[in-house]
Amino acid sequence: MTHDTLSEAGALTVNTLSEALPFIQRYDKKTIVIKYGGHAMADISLAKGFARDVVLLKHMGVNPVIVHGGGPQIGDALKRLNVTSKFEDGLRVTDAATMEIVEMVLSGSINKTIVRAINMAGGNAVGLSGADSNLILAEKATKTRKDPDSNIEKILDLGFVGEPKHVDPTILETLASQNTDFIPVVAPVGFGLEGESYNINADTAAGAIASALKAERLLLLTDVKGVLDSDKNLIRELDQEMATQLILSGAISGGMIPKIETALTAVKNGVKASVILDGRTPHALLTELFTDHGAGTLIS
Repeated sequence: MTHDTLSEAGALTVNTLSEALPFIQRYDKKTIVIKYGGHAMADISLAKGFARDVVLLKHMGVNPVIVHGGGPQIGDALKRLNVTSKFEDGLRVTDAATMEIVEMVLSGSINKTIVRAINMAGGNAVGLSGADSNLILAEKATKTRKDPDSNIEKILDLGFVGEPKHVDPTILETLASQNTDFIPVVAPVGFGLEGESYNINADTAAGAIASALKAERLLLLTDVKGVLDSDKNLIRELDQEMATQLILSGAISGGMIPKIETALTAVKNGVKASVILDGRTPHALLTELFTDHGAGTLIS
């Protein structure tokens, strides 16, 4: 198939309608969960393009559900308010004061900025957090680290960093159904059994939501092309066995490992396939869904 061309308005055009129909029909009335963050969210031009593309997906019969991150924005807010935070193994330790700001930034300014952008592009976005309608019941994340001197596993206290325990997708199924024109935008803040709030990694939250919805696709927008091999070439498709081998060989390392684990877990839990793709590329969503070569690494 000839590569699609994309207008500045975000409209998808193809050489012939017959070429486009198989791709459009594949996702008709299907739910696509999109984790949105990184450079794609910070760059104004990309953010506007993302909003237009999401609206186009809805018009084409797809049911998009957006789950967003906001690490850099949280860091900026903490700095402005003179709140000191520290990291353990790359995870922000979230005490009560930090959690208050995290929730304010994620569920407030970031969430509403995305909602406004989608609405300005002609959509009908609705902002939510995991606390709304009991969407994400969370529990305290448990992480360990091996002490290099004693070789003993040490439990890390990350404060109000959480992991999804249960997702009730009722509100999302209601909003994202084909009978409505709503586009849910979810901040990854969960609630605990005692009414406390938890900061959840956006990839993890998106994977849990996609699993609960039995989504057709989980799309994880990143700041890299996708999963790369040892020669830095894009790997178009991965399965569990291949992913394990690449992790053991060191070809997949660092922050890509938890993304792969999230993608694989989602597929194991009923998502048709997960894709890790480059959010810095304009119209990456449309290229992934509506061309035969896609835009990133498909994990099935």
